[in-house]
Formats: sequence, structure tokens, C-alpha cells
Amino acid sequence: CLVKCYILWIKKQQQDVMGFLAANKIEYEECDIAANEANRKWMRENVPEESRPATGNPLPPQIFNEEKYCGNYEAFFDAREDNAVYAFLGLTAPPGSKEAEAQAKKAQQ
Repeated sequence: CLVKCYILWIKKQQQDVMGFLAANKIEYEECDIAANEANRKWMRENVPEESRPATGNPLPPQIFNEEKYCGNYEAFFDAREDNAVYAFLGLTAPPGSKEAEAQAKKAQQ
């Protein structure tokens, strides 16, 4: 069960990220690293050294905005909890969003 459960856990994280992006109408491209060796190689080469695990390779989901590395699922989750996903993704928060309101409040302080 360990391997199967681990794969399901990764799949759930991927669905969580893609569901958030779709619900917020943020365009994204899913890159399959299981069936595409070039995608797998690109991901592994482009995760910064300081963000890699101590042993082994970085596991999905790894989130990029074009060529810029944003972070892994844990960083995405933290950003979502802090209403800072747009900043995490390197995007401007849409007017009226919780994140835009939080940024405006922070700028006033």
C-alpha cells in the first residue's frame, strides 16, 4: 500500500493545485513527467538546488511560472493559507480578491 498510497497522495496534491488554478481562472499547463522523459528531466534540472530534497529527486507537483520556479506543493499550500497565491505565482492579484485587499491593507500600514 505504501507505493500506491504515495502515488495517490501526489495525485491529490496535483488535483488540489489544478483545481485552485481552474477555480480562479488562472491559465496553466500541466506537464506530465510520468509519460514524458523530457518534462521529467526539465523539472529535475530546473528545481533550484536549495529546494531539492536531501536525497533523491524532487517530486511533483513542482510549480513554475514559465521558466521561474515558484515552489512545491507545501509552498503553494502555505501561500493559499496566507491568501498569497498570486504573489507565490508571480502574478498580480485581481482587484477585489482577498489577496489584493490584504496587499492594499499592508501598503497602507
